[in-house]
Amino acid sequence: MKSQVLQFALGLSLAFSSVHAFSAEDPKTLLEESDRARGGVKKGVSWKVKLDTTEDGDTASTTYRVRSMTNNAYVEVIEPARSKGEVLLFNDRTIWFYKPSLKKPVAISARQKLSGQAANGDIASTNYARDYTGKVVGEEKVNGEDCFVLELKSVGEGTTYDGIKYWISKKKKLGVKADFLSLQGKTLKTAEFKYENSMTVDGKKFEFVSEMKLVDAQNKKNFSVMTYTIPKIESSPASLFNVNNLLR
Repeated sequence: MKSQVLQFALGLSLAFSSVHAFSAEDPKTLLEESDRARGGVKKGVSWKVKLDTTEDGDTASTTYRVRSMTNNAYVEVIEPARSKGEVLLFNDRTIWFYKPSLKKPVAISARQKLSGQAANGDIASTNYARDYTGKVVGEEKVNGEDCFVLELKSVGEGTTYDGIKYWISKKKKLGVKADFLSLQGKTLKTAEFKYENSMTVDGKKFEFVSEMKLVDAQNKKNFSVMTYTIPKIESSPASLFNVNNLLR
């Protein structure tokens, strides 16, 4: 009997230790660290991203150049040639769309489809630490890697998703997987990330995202792959992010 009591007490102690281990992690810090590897750098940063989409058997490809600084981003189409001149301008949580045939920029939603499984907000809106409140709810392995599991809830209007289940590597502090959720908690699509790029900021080298694959939760044959290249620190003038300058 005494042995059973000791075993029970030991089990409770281990369970408590496990819960305390991940609950002690600060969700906001985890998000800030993981955001950095996806463009959340305080200094100006730029990269190219190629978006390849397969949807109901059809394929499409668009290449963008992204220039980001704090909460702003300027996203321009590089290819295909017929779409050159199209711009997505992120001013905090407001997104403007402009192309030469428009008389003025049009405000659009971050949740609106960009192409295939990619929403407008997916192309440059990577500030999860700002856009979501989070809590660590457990630990799981993803592709053999130990991860914290976070539940993220939108802080309000202007975010790309109502909620996200997010797996962050315990060792590298990188987001490795995400389930994007509806308001009711239904999984809309799943994303997996690769980090084969790198950047150096203030003399410190860190991994930077190289691929984000978004898969339709209901039909896995429909997916979009975002491939990131040439990430670098690049300062941009404030005028680049002024919506009034899009017409010039």
